[in-house]
Amino acid sequence: MSTNKNCIVRISRYKNALNRLKSLGFVKVFSSNLADATGTSSAQVRKDFSLFGITGNKRGGYNVDDLIEQMNQIFGKHLVHKVVIVGLGNIGKALLRYKGFEKESIKVAAAFDIDSSKFNDDSIVPVYPLEKLGEFIKENEIKLGVISVPDVAAQQVFEIMKKSGIKGVLNFAPISLNNESGVVINNINLEMELENLVYYVIAAEKS
Repeated sequence: MSTNKNCIVRISRYKNALNRLKSLGFVKVFSSNLADATGTSSAQVRKDFSLFGITGNKRGGYNVDDLIEQMNQIFGKHLVHKVVIVGLGNIGKALLRYKGFEKESIKVAAAFDIDSSKFNDDSIVPVYPLEKLGEFIKENEIKLGVISVPDVAAQQVFEIMKKSGIKGVLNFAPISLNNESGVVINNINLEMELENLVYYVIAAEKS
């Protein structure tokens, strides 16, 4: 099934909206409810649902629990996904402290760095030397990796991940990775996002 990134983003927003509506006591919802909650149209909601075989009833709407379950299946929430984090600077440390991974069925299996003062085999999430990254990925069948190292080291880390079997990477390094392998890469450039945000704030103040 071919789906574009915007559709996946919308499905994620629908799921978050459904959780909010459920907390408010909703048992059934209509496409118009989700459209209002996510800033899209009823037609777009129905179109997105049809791509995943999600159907409802024009009169009865959608059952909230059923929808949440189907969306959890789409995002693989019925499975536990192990991930490794490479680079324990500010971003890496923040990700290690983040408590929301568990509810998203994501388990941080280990972290890696080149700074020996950060190594800790006995912590809840062990921190190992970078040299152990490839071996750890293979032995534990890790499919997901996070890169939060300086840009000069990002490609090297990515190559290790790729050769060891990683299938998806979240890249916080401010550089585009050279990728000819089919590994899925999501780039998170915080500097660019903030720069864009500043531009729109300034533009709004001028208008």
